[in-house]
Formats: sequence, C-alpha cells, structure tokens
Amino acid sequence: MRLETITPVILTYNEAANIGRCLSRLAWAADIVVVDSGSTDETQEIARRFPNVRLFSHGFENHTSQWLCAIRETAIATDWILTLDSDYIVSDDLIREIEAVTIEEGVAGYAVAFRYRVLGHALSNSIYPPRVVLCRKDRADFYQDGHTQRLVVSGDVRRLSGLMDHNDRKPLTRWVTAQDSYARLERDKILSSPRTKLRGADRIRAFRLVAPLAVLLHCLFVKRLIFQGFYGWYYTYQRVMAELILSLYLLEDRLAREQPHESEQHRQGE
Repeated sequence: MRLETITPVILTYNEAANIGRCLSRLAWAADIVVVDSGSTDETQEIARRFPNVRLFSHGFENHTSQWLCAIRETAIATDWILTLDSDYIVSDDLIREIEAVTIEEGVAGYAVAFRYRVLGHALSNSIYPPRVVLCRKDRADFYQDGHTQRLVVSGDVRRLSGLMDHNDRKPLTRWVTAQDSYARLERDKILSSPRTKLRGADRIRAFRLVAPLAVLLHCLFVKRLIFQGFYGWYYTYQRVMAELILSLYLLEDRLAREQPHESEQHRQGE
C-alpha cells in the first residue's frame, strides 16, 4: 500500500501533552486532518507547526459526530484513512508493514493491537483491546457506545502484526476528570440496555460489585502485570479506579430506586 494513499485523521481537545509526539511520527503523510473541539491549551498552536496538517474546529457533541465530521466534511482526497487518538504513536514497524500490504478488493480495513505505555514505559500486556485503525474512507461509519465511539467497516477486516503505542502524557487530574464523565455515560448505556444486549464485560459491570475486583485480578495475574513493577501496579490501579467509579454510579442508582418516594414517606409519617 502506498503511504500517499492514506490520510491520518486525529481528534483533539486539550492534547498539548500528546499531539506533538503523535504528529512527529506522521511526517510520511502528505495530508493530516486534525479536528479540534475547542482546546484552550496549546493543542492548536502545536498542530499548526506541522506543514502537512489541516486543522479544523468543530463544537463537540459526542465522539461519533466528531469522527463523522472529520471524515466527511474535511475534503479528504485519499481512499484510505488512519484513525488516531492524540496519544497514539505509530511505530516504524507498523508503517513498514502497512507499506508492504497488497490491497485486496474485498478488504475494507486493518486492525492493530496496542502496546500500552505508562509515563513512556512499555508494559508487556494490557487490557486495551485491538481496534480497526486503517480503513477505506467510503466503508467507514461510527456509532456511539457508552463513553466512546465504535468504528464499523463494511467489508473484510484483516489483522496487522505491528503495534500501535498508546502513550498518554496528560496529567492524572485530567484522567480522573475524564473517568468521571466516561463512567456516567457507561452507566446510562448499561441501565438503558437489556442485559442480553450487553457485551460480556458490561454484563459483569451490571452486577455493580464484581467488576473492580475482576479487573484487579485480571490485570495482575492473567495479564501478569504484577511482574511489571510500579508501572504495572499504576496501570492496574487506573483500571480498577475506572471500574470503581462506574460501580459507584450503578450502586447509587440502585439505592435511589430502593428509597420510598417522597409522597409515600409523607403518608408513612401521618
């Protein structure tokens, strides 16, 4: 696959800690589309320093609307897009593998696995799932799934062996604030969906009490992060904290529903 047939597409919001490193690994791209949702830090200034970047602003509604704007309203000229978060770093091995790909008519996208980094230190494993990042522009669609979006590709999807680095350098306070917002969206999804329609992980979360402990054990012993020192514990604690916040919101909803209504309390007091 010729690299000039690929346009990297990135969404940003206050990503000054990450966007420069992400863009610096995309010098091979003739055109990069960055859609920003009103950053108040240096994100836009940093993006403008790269001559191959076209920067757009679009008010944030949800991740799905941002992605649809990015791929449909920015006059992308190439057939293929590379969908990236600001904290993704495209490895040299992955680029070489993409260049070596022979395009087949029925193939619409390629998925990659991620190498998670904590403060730049690479973990041997994580629970961050593989995802489709490279796809034909006209075969791509997005839908909202809880706090994030899902990329749906019409056609066959192949798996690449090269890794994408996930290397978020934003401060911990930003992470905590984001997790609170994400947890409320995940709560709404779980509570509004029939149990049979939920994915396996969300079915566990719906029990309210199980998920934090399950994630702790899974990270430390199944993913063997207990052998990764403080970096492994740091990542594990992050994932457990995210599940705890969601569990608390689900418990709060359960307890609120079990409380008698105000009118009933008034009758009981008479």
